[in-house]
Amino acid sequence: MNHKNENVFRSGFVGIIGAPNAGKSTLLNQVLGQKISITSSKPQTTRDRILGIVNRPLSQIVFVDTPGIHKSTTLLNKRIVGQAMLALEDVDVILLMVDVASRNYAAEKLILSQLKKKPKPIVLALNKIDLVDKARVYGLVEEFQKLHAFNTIVPVSARRDIQVTVLLQQVEASLPPGPRLFPEETFTDVSEKFMVKEMIREKVFRFTGMEIPYSSAVTVDSFVVEKKLIVIHASIHVIRDSQKGIIIGKKGSMLSKIGSAARKDIERMTGQKVLLKLFVKVTKDWIDNGRMLNEFGY
Repeated sequence: MNHKNENVFRSGFVGIIGAPNAGKSTLLNQVLGQKISITSSKPQTTRDRILGIVNRPLSQIVFVDTPGIHKSTTLLNKRIVGQAMLALEDVDVILLMVDVASRNYAAEKLILSQLKKKPKPIVLALNKIDLVDKARVYGLVEEFQKLHAFNTIVPVSARRDIQVTVLLQQVEASLPPGPRLFPEETFTDVSEKFMVKEMIREKVFRFTGMEIPYSSAVTVDSFVVEKKLIVIHASIHVIRDSQKGIIIGKKGSMLSKIGSAARKDIERMTGQKVLLKLFVKVTKDWIDNGRMLNEFGY
């Protein structure tokens, strides 16, 4: 690296890409120090482009979190893959994340074939190294060096904050010189309404387990800021009556559990008291309905 350029301020957009569950959201939350992108142990939870902004002494890194890439079948999944590739069109650096503990070879192949078409700096993060032995990590670094001419390869554990700072330094070094793109106090351009939707959806994933597959969407129907209270009405959309029953639970127990956990998160984010009213609606086949996908923001 040229020493004359060491004090140059750098800024730009970094697209985080990887298979579902590679740890993209965990990494984003780790570097931002607050929850923006929702994290869940189930794949495919980040369906929208979420910006997280990291301000460092000599750089401003704007992260674009793309949906997890996988072989797609439904219209929703095809749109997610399309969005992920589109999100990479206007970024300066691509950060590819691979889960070394449970590799998704099909997704890796798909992503690498797409990335070969994009002549951009690519930083590879081999994530979850805390779950495999050291010798295996060295082998993986060698394996990936043969697959693509990455700018750099950094083994990390996003969850345990191992080598995350090193990864940030490498990402920063790959950015072009330029001024701040956003005011320093900005950490995300995501609206509060969007955050509310994500917080509710995270609780649906967390508490209902695999019983509710990726066929739930949340809409925020009203968001009213009163003097001492924010009143929010939101709907959870599912595709079958049986799923509605699961989300409501015995005597409404599951719905109130989802509501109460989401309300606490929203109060923490807004710093205000929140009254959250949740409704469950059956919207049949929305994942294959173009008009409904548009309405739900996909």
